[in-house]
Formats: sequence, structure tokens, C-alpha cells
Amino acid sequence: MRIVSLLPAATDIVAELGLSARLVGRTHECDWPPREVAAVPVVTGADLDQDRLTSREIADAVGGSAHSGSSLYTLDTEALAGLCPDVVLTQDLCEVCAVSYASVTRTVRLLDADTRVLSLEPRTLDDVLDCLVTVGELLGVRERAHRRRAELGARLDHVRASVAGRERLRVVAIEWLDPLWPAGHWVPEQITAAGGVPLLAAPGEHTKPMTWEAVRAARPNVVLVLPCGFPPERTLREAELLTGLPGWAELPAVRDGRVWVLDGPAYFNRPGPRVVRGAEVLAHVLHGVRAGEPVTASEARTL
Repeated sequence: MRIVSLLPAATDIVAELGLSARLVGRTHECDWPPREVAAVPVVTGADLDQDRLTSREIADAVGGSAHSGSSLYTLDTEALAGLCPDVVLTQDLCEVCAVSYASVTRTVRLLDADTRVLSLEPRTLDDVLDCLVTVGELLGVRERAHRRRAELGARLDHVRASVAGRERLRVVAIEWLDPLWPAGHWVPEQITAAGGVPLLAAPGEHTKPMTWEAVRAARPNVVLVLPCGFPPERTLREAELLTGLPGWAELPAVRDGRVWVLDGPAYFNRPGPRVVRGAEVLAHVLHGVRAGEPVTASEARTL
């Protein structure tokens, strides 16, 4: 079976199922596991040079204050056709974060092949883990998928048990810096699993921009900075967007040294199996608890 993944999280799922060798195409942002995906042909590009643009410039370019603007991705339809995929994995959750589902289906209809398009649309942690099973069943590894889902669920249960009885810290998770945007969907559940109380966003919620006044009024004990698509080094380049805000130093989280820069693309932004590692990282961040492999500086560092 020949698989094209047009979603980094879907590539993560394929790898989790042990099927990376069947990938014949991927997006330019699919980067895990590094060795396994490096040689897979890329069939997408980006209209914007995100490394050169500020957070505000990127937000304005993709729709300003609404998280439903034009996609950052372009699809190389000729390259896709030449790969003759049996399955194309995509999404219909966010038009900014990947090639749109409508664009993919239009392209596949033009292919002279019997290609199956599977759209993944998870909003909660359970949805994310269920996607593993959905993809596994389509790709013919049903038992393996159910086994991996159970193992990931057990790791989440271990996180919850590790922080049981500890103080529930008030947490604001920031998914974009300018405009300020709270992290929704599965992130509030990651926070809850790790012993925190998520503020300004509810589980499964497709969020919208928030005011700085709302953050100040929430008085978080912890601030998590995990911009969508930004590795920690990129986030730190624009840290002044937060630290320069009026009253920043007065936040309880800032006074207590509990502002954390996290690897958003790896563990929080993408609805793939590594969200479980994200919950383990948060157990360390919120409570100093080890609930898995030791947390490294590349995964979490204080601001």
C-alpha cells in the first residue's frame, strides 16, 4: 500500500504503526521520525517564509483574527499524481495548518487511480487516539493499532496517577503570540491530565484570539508558551511580545518563575500520538514529576 501523508500528525501516526516504509509522499513539515521521513518525497510547499515573518505578519497573511484563513500550504498536484498513492491522509480541522481537504479531494478526483482519501478531524485526546485506530484499520494493521492505542492510553493514566493529590495549578497555554491565542482542542485535556486547571479554553474548543487583559485577569500560576508550528528557538526570538506587555512581571506565573517555552509542533499542536508525551512533559513542568522518559531542555525550558 502506497501512502501519502498531507498532515504531519498523520505521518506521526503512520510511524507509530510501524508503516513508515510505505510512505511515498509527505508534506515539507513532516519531520518525525527524522531518519525515516528524510528520504520521502515532498509534495507540498509554503506560500509564506515563516522564518522571516513575525507572528503578526503571519497571522495577517492567513486571515488575521480568524483561525480559518487561507492555507499556508500549496500542493504539487503533478508530483502527487506521479506517486500513484493508494491512500492519502489529510485533515479538515484547520485550513491554516495543512492543505485543505477540499483541495486534496479536488486533486484526487483528477487522478486516474482508485485512491482513498481519509480526513482526520480530532478535537479531544480520545479523538486523537481514536485516529490511530482509524488509520490502522484502513492500512490493514487493526490489531497493532488497537494495541498501540491501549499503550498510549495507559501512559496517560500513568500521568494522571503520578500527579494525583497534588495542587491543581491554574494554567494558561498560549498557542500564538500576536494576536494572543489560547490553545484549545486537546491541550486543555493534556493540562488536566498533568494536574493543572486549564484557563481561557475548554476541551475540544476551536479557540479565537484573547485579550491580554483576559490573561492578566485569569492570574495563572503557570504560563505555557507553545506557538503552533514554532520550535522553541523560534518562539524565543519573539518572546518580547509577551515579556514587553504591560503588567507582565505582575503575573503570579512570572513572579514564581513558571513560564515555560515548550516544543509545540512535537507535543501539543499536532493531533498525533506524541500528544501523550506532551502530557508527560507537563507533569514535569507543573509538578516536577517524572511520568515517562526524563524531560530534556529541548522539550521544555523556562522563559
